[in-house]
Amino acid sequence: MLQALPHISRRRALQGAAAALVVFGLLMWWLVPAGDDSPGGRMTFSTGVKNAVYERYGKLLRTAVSHDMPKVDVELLNSEGSQQNVERVATGKADFTIAAADAVEKYRLEGRAGADRLRGCARLYDDYVQLVVRRSSDIGKPQDLRGKKVAVGQPRSGVRLIAERVLKAADLDPGKDLTPVDAGIDKAPDLLKKGDIDAFFWSGGLPTLTVTELSKEFDIRLVPLGTLVEALHEQGGASRYYRAAVMPADAYPATQQSDAVPTLAVANLLVTTDRADPKLTEGLTRTVIDSRDHIGSVVHAAQLVDLRTALYTDPLDLHEGARRYYQSVKP
Repeated sequence: MLQALPHISRRRALQGAAAALVVFGLLMWWLVPAGDDSPGGRMTFSTGVKNAVYERYGKLLRTAVSHDMPKVDVELLNSEGSQQNVERVATGKADFTIAAADAVEKYRLEGRAGADRLRGCARLYDDYVQLVVRRSSDIGKPQDLRGKKVAVGQPRSGVRLIAERVLKAADLDPGKDLTPVDAGIDKAPDLLKKGDIDAFFWSGGLPTLTVTELSKEFDIRLVPLGTLVEALHEQGGASRYYRAAVMPADAYPATQQSDAVPTLAVANLLVTTDRADPKLTEGLTRTVIDSRDHIGSVVHAAQLVDLRTALYTDPLDLHEGARRYYQSVKP
C-alpha cells in the first residue's frame, strides 16, 4: 500500500524554489561567458628589419593577440631596430615595442623626449652579439677588424649601438680604424657573400634564421667576443647591461662544428609608456607569457621567456597593467 507523501508547507516550497534558482544561476554563470569586456581598438607595435627576429616575433604575437583579444587590431611597423623602437614608443609613434635594455638606458640617460614616460611590460629573451666572417678570413678576434670593411648595422639599430661599443672596447675607432658600412641583417649576408664587406655585426636571439640560412650556403665563422666584457663595463652608462654569454654549439650547427662560442648578451624588453591602457597592457603581457611555447616553436628565442624573471624590466619601472598581470598569477 502506498504511503502518503509528507505535507510540504508553502513557505518551505518557496525556500526550495529560491535555492534552486540560486544553484541554477551559479551554474549559468559558470557555463555562460560574462559580458565581453576585453579591450578593443588599434595597437601599433614597432618591430625591426625584415626577416629578423623582432619582425618574426611581432607577426606571431599579432596572431596570438587576435585570438586572446579579438577586438584589438594590431598594426606592425618595421624599423631599423632597438634605438628607433624606443624613440617611436617614447614619442607616441608606436604603442608597444621590443628593445634591448642598453638602447632603452641610452635613451633615458640622454634625457630624450618622453624618456620619463617609458615603462616595461616584460623581460623577454637575450640578444647574442654575433660577429660573422668568412671561414677563410684572417679575422680571429675583434682587434683584427682594423683596416676591414665591416657592416655595423643601421644608424638607429641596437646593432649599431653594440657594434660601436664593442669596437671601442677592442681599441678601435669605427671612423678611423676600419670602414663602417650601414647595413643590417637584411643586407649584410649578401654583402659578405659578394666580398663587399669582410665582416658584419648582428645582435639577435638564437638562432637567427638569416644567419642559419647563410651558414648552409656559405662557409662562415663566428668570432669570439667574450673577452671584451670588462672593457665594455668600464665604458659605464648603458654598457653595464652587457654580460658574458656563450652561444651553444647547436645554435648554428653548420658553422660552429660542435664548438660553443663565447660572446656577449643583452636582455630584450617589451616596452610601452604610461599612456598605454592598463587593461590592454595587462592583456598583452598575459598573451606574451601564455604564447611562449607557440611562438617559440617558430622563433626559438621566445622559448626563453620566463614568468619568474619576466617582471624584472630594469631599467624601466613596470607598467601598472603588467603589474596587475603578475599579481594575478603570483602563487
